[in-house]
Amino acid sequence: MRDAVIVDAVRTPVGKRNGALAGVHPANLSAHVLKALAERAGVEPAEIDDVVWGCVSQVGDQSGNIGRIAVLAAGWPESVPSTAVDRRCGSSQQAVHFAAAGVIAGHYDFVIAGGVESMSRVPMGSAGRDGRPYPDEVLERYGVSGFNQGIGAEMVAERWGFSRRRLDEYSARSHARAAAAVDSGALDGQLAPVGELKADEGIRRGSSVETLGGLKTAFRDDGVITAGNASQISDGAGALLITSSDIARARGLRPIARVHTVALAGDDPVIMLTAPIEATAKVLKKSGLRIDDIGAFEVNEAFAPVPLAWQAETGASDDRLNPLGGAIAVGHPLGGSGAVLMTRLVHHMKDQGHRYGLQTMCEAGGMANATILELL
Repeated sequence: MRDAVIVDAVRTPVGKRNGALAGVHPANLSAHVLKALAERAGVEPAEIDDVVWGCVSQVGDQSGNIGRIAVLAAGWPESVPSTAVDRRCGSSQQAVHFAAAGVIAGHYDFVIAGGVESMSRVPMGSAGRDGRPYPDEVLERYGVSGFNQGIGAEMVAERWGFSRRRLDEYSARSHARAAAAVDSGALDGQLAPVGELKADEGIRRGSSVETLGGLKTAFRDDGVITAGNASQISDGAGALLITSSDIARARGLRPIARVHTVALAGDDPVIMLTAPIEATAKVLKKSGLRIDDIGAFEVNEAFAPVPLAWQAETGASDDRLNPLGGAIAVGHPLGGSGAVLMTRLVHHMKDQGHRYGLQTMCEAGGMANATILELL
């Protein structure tokens, strides 16, 4: 029976909104990591059976099947196909799931999974700006006029009893851990610098509870969610090369990790951000593993209450949760974030010798992906 293994993974540094990557077309940003990945892995582009590419706002500069355009922008053979995936924030994590399933089924020998988002060039919400994504039947079902992730984050904080100070403490920790990861060189092996940008651009060194506490709330006057305890709007891309153990062995390749178990979950689309809890429960049950078996967790920091609620429900160790910081410090380039996080995770597992790693992300509509990787 075939398995699916990650041969290598690479990502761009994540750029701030209107920062160093804003002038780079998202197809070129994608092409940059595609070329870097193939070169690092020693695989000819013509051997790639498919490129499964996540992207959320598939309009404007990201329309027209951004993955296929990226393949052409990379100068790769026209024989290399691609498809675009949209599972909201989990788009490129879902791309990994699809790619791994295709390898296990025998549909692919070599496949690249990844994704991109240039939020500077294609602002969040652009895809729904000229349409009406929610018909009356959906709005009436939930008694709302629309769905808002920021309000969902406020609801999570209220349900789990997180104070503003607790959220800001977590956010300051995210910046501190991200800065420490940069300073230690822990991220060097996973990055493909873009021009002069050689490190994640959004990290704010010296962030403190006091400085974060001075920010205004963003969604409710009496709320707790601010720009400081939410993910940053960002630009970035990441890519992972996936094949089977047998093919890797025959080609003399040394994979980093195996895609061990995957799961999906759906939950209340109004609170929206709680599905990672159920997705984690499902993936652990399917895998036969316990939470304490996992050496590192990447839980996307869409808002500080998300990983905190997840931790409260799972009992995960604090030192294993987002050990390199997260999207509050680094940024959250939507469709690229799943691949960015997984690139961080597999390299961290390799560097630290963790046998298992788990990644999960909240997604609009009240969904979540969860993936367990096994170090090889």
